[in-house]
Amino acid sequence: MTTATLAPVSSSATTLPAAPIQAPALDTALSVPARDFRAALDAGLRAVDIRTQAQRSADGAVHGALALDPLDALERLTPGTASALRAASADARWLLISDDGDDAEWLAWHLRARGVAGAVFLAGGHDALRRRGLNGPLSVGELAMVADHPQ
Repeated sequence: MTTATLAPVSSSATTLPAAPIQAPALDTALSVPARDFRAALDAGLRAVDIRTQAQRSADGAVHGALALDPLDALERLTPGTASALRAASADARWLLISDDGDDAEWLAWHLRARGVAGAVFLAGGHDALRRRGLNGPLSVGELAMVADHPQ
């Protein structure tokens, strides 16, 4: 007989916003197909890569995306929490990206339940971006930095 080992439970407690949150009506799409990734960015969505640093190192970063640890993402993107990003607001438009899209979908649902109506996830996640050969845009400064470092 074998016994299963459970992963340790995080000791950090979830903080809740001070005021009650009303979930918005879901009259908008919850996901963006990978083929529409660049159009979504052009339309003002902010890419948020919620893969672990190990995943980003192994599979590549999403250029221009905000990179958050998946265990901290809900708190960091929820307005009114103790560890919320300055850009976290009910009006924020996040395009959440995980490895296969599942974790990003979960996060989009939870952010919407907390009042962030513009939270959507990338269907298929980073895996779908790689299959399509897509990535985020590089800024002029990032391109200069890459050009200054010979291979």
